[in-house]
Amino acid sequence: MKKEALLSILRYTSVILLMFQCVMSQGKNPDKHLTHWPDGTKISSWFADTTKIDVSGFGRQYVVTDHGVTSDSTLLQTEAIQRVIDLCAENGGGVIVIPSGTFLSGALFFKQGTHLHFEKGGRLKGIDDIRHYPLIKMHMEGKMIDYFAALVTAEHCSGFTISGEGVIDGNGQRFWDEFWIRRKQNPKCTNLEALRPQLVYITNSNDVTIQDVHLINSPYWTTHLYRTNRVRIIDCTIKSPAQGTTHAPSTDAVDLDICNDVMIRGCNINICDDGVCLKGGKGTFVDRDSTAGAVNRVLVENCHFGNRTNAGITFGSEAWMCRNVIMNNCHFHDSDHALLFKMRPDTPQTYEHVLMMNCSGSTKYAAIEVSTWTQFYNPEERPDKPESIVNNVTLRNLQFKTSSLFRIQTKHKGINHQFRLSNFTFDNINAKAGRDVLDVSKIEKAVINNVIINGKKRHSCISPWQYNHVIQRS
Repeated sequence: MKKEALLSILRYTSVILLMFQCVMSQGKNPDKHLTHWPDGTKISSWFADTTKIDVSGFGRQYVVTDHGVTSDSTLLQTEAIQRVIDLCAENGGGVIVIPSGTFLSGALFFKQGTHLHFEKGGRLKGIDDIRHYPLIKMHMEGKMIDYFAALVTAEHCSGFTISGEGVIDGNGQRFWDEFWIRRKQNPKCTNLEALRPQLVYITNSNDVTIQDVHLINSPYWTTHLYRTNRVRIIDCTIKSPAQGTTHAPSTDAVDLDICNDVMIRGCNINICDDGVCLKGGKGTFVDRDSTAGAVNRVLVENCHFGNRTNAGITFGSEAWMCRNVIMNNCHFHDSDHALLFKMRPDTPQTYEHVLMMNCSGSTKYAAIEVSTWTQFYNPEERPDKPESIVNNVTLRNLQFKTSSLFRIQTKHKGINHQFRLSNFTFDNINAKAGRDVLDVSKIEKAVINNVIINGKKRHSCISPWQYNHVIQRS
């Protein structure tokens, strides 16, 4: 047999095998129960435990009003509340209780063995003056810097919990107004130059739980976790405004910054930026940066995302490596996106083993988007810079009303960025979309199974890229 004929047979055989694989996958009942991560490893039983914490088992309860703190929304009581936290820690730990009423404070620092609990009607309100948030070492926007402590800061506090039917209110209006004044005067003004604190910052801790509380009006990121593992955020409400003249910039609901094993379940999120944002570092040499790291094993489940939210889960923009991420049974109400991958030209990025399933609702721009992101980026010369890739993404059992089911944008502010997309599966999806297409031409190995857009079924089981690649490889 001639060499050309043999190559031809091999090429067409590869195509037939891939199409057969697609056909055989139809009609199955996928992922009825979540038992494995997208890379095939087993999901730990830890993720199935949704038992609420009971603070009665955490030792003595220190109700702040029993220790000289007054319920007065106009009286700054940072020092008085901090004394209660310190007393609790000195006595071996326990629970700091915020009773019904409003308590005005600057930055508070929790210590190992202490917990924060709210009685119904209790409100911890941040003062809107940056002088009351001292500078500490903090990982912000991909770099370790001196930055302002959050209203609630917990460092090296394994087992730390925040619970109860109360409110942590960042009182962010003045900070937001100042940000927009700075941005108007200098369009290149960065987030960090705007001088505003976060609401909650937890760092270098394990086995953290945040449950039932309302986290609102953060001046900056709402809940930021850095190098913190085994985190449960359950049944919380996280909100910031973005209507009329009030627009709360960069108030991400949950920022996971080099974290492993995170479960976010049953939360109502409506903030002016990303819902759950995966971070870990940025820059041309991020893979050699000791302060940078990966995000692994994140489950976002049974959450609702509102019309001010940029995306349910966002990869980046300060992210380097994120693996094994699942979004299951979430609903969107006019959010900008459901799933968003931000690709930085100055950073080698690997986003892989991602599963989005059983999600529904409406999005303004795209249900799923992969796009170049160049805001505040700083490219450096590096001949051996690793390639950026989004790999092994499965989108299954989705129903959306949207402008575009799936969108790829390689340009941002005039800058073109080439990244690689590989192994995408679109399975059992029904969409009403402004764009009556599903363009997978830039994806290596894209499988489409039972995808309906505007009532029209997409029959393609193999992406044009893969077909052309196989046919033309000789």
